[in-house]
Amino acid sequence: MAKSMSKKHVLETVEPIGDRVLIRKDEDRKITKVGIHLPDKIEIPTLTGRVVSVSAVIENDPDYPIQQYDKVLFNPKHSIPVDFEGDNRLFVVPIDDVVAIFRRDT
Repeated sequence: MAKSMSKKHVLETVEPIGDRVLIRKDEDRKITKVGIHLPDKIEIPTLTGRVVSVSAVIENDPDYPIQQYDKVLFNPKHSIPVDFEGDNRLFVVPIDDVVAIFRRDT
């Protein structure tokens, strides 16, 4: 009698280490602010995204007021793409390349 092989669904996560954060980059825009539709080959590069995960080093450092789910502006020059999803919008970014956090007054 053959044993039934049940395939376990494993949830894979990415956790940044050192002075880094994991950011999901916002999608590039196909429409300008004034409503002009751009051709498929042209996109406006986006430098904003949401923080998915923060390394333990950054989380415990009071000098960095960044948290999970913050919307940030970042310099993509030193970011490392994570080949984790098909659309490849996840990037590991050094904290020094996060240049601004968007906040709302409540």
